This record gives sequence, structure tokens and C-alpha cells, in this order.
Amino acid sequence: MHEYMSSPQVWGLSCPGSPEEVGRARRWTRDVLRNSPCADDAALIVTELSTNAVLHTHTDTTTDQPPGSFYVSLSVSEALVSISVTDSGATKTAPTVEHPDPTETHGRGLAMVTTLAHHVETHGDQHGHTVTAHLTTKVTP
Repeated sequence: MHEYMSSPQVWGLSCPGSPEEVGRARRWTRDVLRNSPCADDAALIVTELSTNAVLHTHTDTTTDQPPGSFYVSLSVSEALVSISVTDSGATKTAPTVEHPDPTETHGRGLAMVTTLAHHVETHGDQHGHTVTAHLTTKVTP
């Protein structure tokens, strides 16, 4: 980073709440973070969080509700990459780490995110949830 830049750079991407958009969010993340040592981890985190957002965003086109969406935000500083994914609601339950049976095909995404990230936080309500994962990019003395 330039010596006069003290604040993080922030990027945002709005996506319709459809499964095809998860790949677009992942490619966008890799593009934004192409020179970062945590680009691969960030891309995996965006994939998992975006997939969860699509699952918890209203996408039923047979009702009068507007279609759902999700929003990805990347904040990049010299020492930290913060990844936030916000869904547009449709569920009252907050995302939580699950411990599925070994034969289950779902329920491991948020656990992977918490393993990769240095800190994960979740907030929101039935109008939308945001999961933010923080990755450190360098070790501080």
C-alpha cells in the first residue's frame, strides 16, 4: 500500500439471490484480491457465505415478494482482509456453526469459514443477516 493510505480500500458487489451468482462472487473476490496472500482463503469464504445467503434469501418468484439478493463487501488494509456477505432475509434464524452427522451433505460451510478466518461475527434479523470473516494478511510483532 502507498505510505499515505491509512484507511482500508473497500469494494462491494450486489448479486441476485440465485445459485449462478455464487461463482460470479467468487471470481470477483479473486480478481479484487489477486495480489493478496489470502486470495484463495477469501474466495472459499465468499463461496461458502454466498451459498448460505442464496439459501436464506427469498427467491420464490410465484409470490408477490420481490426477489432476494445478497451483497458481498471486501475491505482490504495492509494487515487485514474483511469479507462480509449480507442476505436479504427470509429466515428468522441466524447463521450458526453446525455439527452435522457424517452422512449429511450440508451444514459444514460456516465451520470451514471459522477455521479459515481469524475472527467471524454474525448479526442481523429476519430482514437480513450479515456474516463477516476477518483474515489477517501479516503477523504483527
